[in-house]
Amino acid sequence: MIFIEALRSGWQAILANRLRSILTTLGIMIGVAAVIILVAFGQGASNSVTSSIQSLGSNLLYVTPENPNRDGEIVNPSVQELTVDDAIALNDPVRAPDIAGAAPERRTAVTCTSEDRSHSTQIVGTWPSFFSINNSPVSAGAYFNNADELSARRITVIGSTVAESLFPESDPLGRQIACNGVPFTVVGVQAEKGGAFANPDDVVIAPLSAVENSITGYGEVSAISVQASSSETTDEAEEQAIAILDERHGTTEGTRDFEVFNQASLLDTANTALGIFTALLGAVGAISLLVGGIGITNIMLVSVTERTREIGIRKAIGASRRFILLQFLLEATVLSLFGATAGLGLALLVAQVEIAGISPSVVPVSVVGAYVISVAIGLFFGSYPAKRAASLRPIEALRHE
Repeated sequence: MIFIEALRSGWQAILANRLRSILTTLGIMIGVAAVIILVAFGQGASNSVTSSIQSLGSNLLYVTPENPNRDGEIVNPSVQELTVDDAIALNDPVRAPDIAGAAPERRTAVTCTSEDRSHSTQIVGTWPSFFSINNSPVSAGAYFNNADELSARRITVIGSTVAESLFPESDPLGRQIACNGVPFTVVGVQAEKGGAFANPDDVVIAPLSAVENSITGYGEVSAISVQASSSETTDEAEEQAIAILDERHGTTEGTRDFEVFNQASLLDTANTALGIFTALLGAVGAISLLVGGIGITNIMLVSVTERTREIGIRKAIGASRRFILLQFLLEATVLSLFGATAGLGLALLVAQVEIAGISPSVVPVSVVGAYVISVAIGLFFGSYPAKRAASLRPIEALRHE
């Protein structure tokens, strides 16, 4: 009964000063909205990066040659380049039972043209297994096959970005593009993948033999993409790949002239870093909540000063110290809850907007946390004014003008 009466008295006090109450809840509203929105954008960025990495496959390994130069000095003069023979060795099912496939990649920058359109991109010379290893399906047309690789046919599968640039209003299948003056016939368009880092859709993929014959010449390869038999055997596949390349290159752990990137490890590292980033964003938003709480303390102190005589009258006719304390605490808490509700509505509205390619993802925990913190702020920052009101002596309060 005391609780209901205290709540009713606090509500009447809030309605009696509507403008002041609205301005007080504004600070809490902005703070709650900031927490939810910043965490949502942090989670959205995390989802984007995770999706980009997972689109390549969590069982993907990437072997690249080590740069022999570091800070302008040659630190490993015996560096050997990666070769097609290295990729062939990694496809040995006896020595590498946990490797499902490996494909060499010869990459170089090119300018491709079609009629009056031109687009600067990179061409990747590789084997047909590249598409399955890198989880790169086609949205139209087909892949090239082993026969195309053996005969060095000048055919290509282009990324969606290249297709949009060179053939914005027409079907690219069967059309010719000239890359650095060398004609290639488009047989497929890679399905759009998107990415948080480099654009995987801005690429021209062709048989390795055709690219080496016509554009790059023969020699080392830029990288070797390796697919483990499953995501559970990625570490074993990495160990097997390192062992094979160490033997071929005559290297050990301290002298390796190649590097192996584990996609699963990259995903774990990215998730850890983005988790910290999201937490920091939430902490920045929490500062706004703290400012809103200070605003509640200020307004409640003003309210106690203005209502000193009212408090004295209530005490004189029998209101207990507990009742006065509860009334002011509930008044501060109600203001916080109203601000939290308004802040949630604002956050959900802003979360519908995509900014810089990131779609915010509202985290339920941040919503619950914002409400809990709002109640805690109302109780904490309202406690001092409430205690001050409850400690007023009736006679001194009645004398107050």
